[in-house]
Amino acid sequence: MSSERLASLERIVREMGSVLVCYSGGVDSAFVLAVAHRVLGPQAIGMTAVSPSLAPFEKVAAIEIAKQIGARHELVDSNEIDNPAYQANGPDRCFHCKSELYSISSKMKAVWGSAHVVNGTNLDDLGDYRPGLEAAKNAGVRSPLIEAGFTKQDVRAASAELGLAVWDKPASACLSSRIPFGTQVTRERLAQIAALEARLKGLGLRQVRVRWHQVGASENSGALARIEVDRAELVSAFERSSELVAAGKDAGFAYVTLDLQGYRQGSHNEVLVGRNLRVV
Repeated sequence: MSSERLASLERIVREMGSVLVCYSGGVDSAFVLAVAHRVLGPQAIGMTAVSPSLAPFEKVAAIEIAKQIGARHELVDSNEIDNPAYQANGPDRCFHCKSELYSISSKMKAVWGSAHVVNGTNLDDLGDYRPGLEAAKNAGVRSPLIEAGFTKQDVRAASAELGLAVWDKPASACLSSRIPFGTQVTRERLAQIAALEARLKGLGLRQVRVRWHQVGASENSGALARIEVDRAELVSAFERSSELVAAGKDAGFAYVTLDLQGYRQGSHNEVLVGRNLRVV
């Protein structure tokens, strides 16, 4: 990890004076919060938006990570689920979610007296299809990791050097990203996904996604869980397939499958011609 790059990030944050960090508990936003707290102390506030799309175990993790950092951490309610455009789950769903987040951030920035709203977007994110980036631009949100030239690998390396326990945390995303575009996002479906992912993590699977698929034309015809795990975990997951099926049935899924391609970021985006994420 380049000490010059970290110094550049600290300088950028210091010049801001005070910041509200849009903090999810993931590696990137946790790193930004840690650096901001180190440079600005109480003038750095981490804000986590709580909604049905945030898995309960992710909320708990965000709280614990913020405690480790020692930064002020605030939980606020987010209501993107009430937006019909968000519920419709088009390819621009993330835009509506982030627009809600940054609207809340702008209001709380004034309440808490912060000069800037910042996020954890890094250089690698610029190569993906992320409508939320447009929402950040519209809201005037700054991305200090991009300004300082940080890639995802840089963030993990620097987080390890700073002693952050989250440095090797698996990639995470909102629960709505588990539902195919064009399939309505509902509280019930998000809760079903969260329940199964929690069970699977309890079985020891580290990198896991539960992709939700409707079975049949009727909303009452049941759902299929397409489970993605890291390729290194595929064999062990298959050997425990009976446990995966039982967990899925307990969560209310009619069918449970294991995706043989393994986990890849944004697999639902693969159907978007010209806008799919990189497959790694």
